[in-house]
Amino acid sequence: MGEMSPRRTPAVPDPVRPRQPGRAERLAVVLERDGATCIWCGRELGGLVAPTTEHVVPRVKGGPSWLENEVAACRRCNAERGHRAPVDWLEECERRGWRPDAARLARALTDLQAAIDRAGGQRRARPHLDAQLRRLRRRLPGAAGPDRRTVAS
Repeated sequence: MGEMSPRRTPAVPDPVRPRQPGRAERLAVVLERDGATCIWCGRELGGLVAPTTEHVVPRVKGGPSWLENEVAACRRCNAERGHRAPVDWLEECERRGWRPDAARLARALTDLQAAIDRAGGQRRARPHLDAQLRRLRRRLPGAAGPDRRTVAS
């Protein structure tokens, strides 16, 4: 007869990660944080204008599924933007005569960069995020970014 295989001990589970909020919960948090207007076209969300969460740095460009990477947008803008860079889409929205919220975009990108600095990782998102912040700073002289951080004493 053959040899018996040694007994395997059960695998030790990975540390429990905090549960990510569901889609509806994330939408509620984002609407409360950002207000009920689309970041891209400025329309009021609700009623006939369906609200969605939009990833500022697209997932295909390494953007994380974190609340810091999500903003409120209408379904139309979210679908039309696709995987375009946020500043490219901001400029397209302005060309269309819409009222995109550049200040909110600057805050979202800056908050995302701070979250990535705290949590680490996100190797793919960092270069894309840095480039978008540089482009936005050229457009908005008062926009905060990595070069304008202040250190608390």
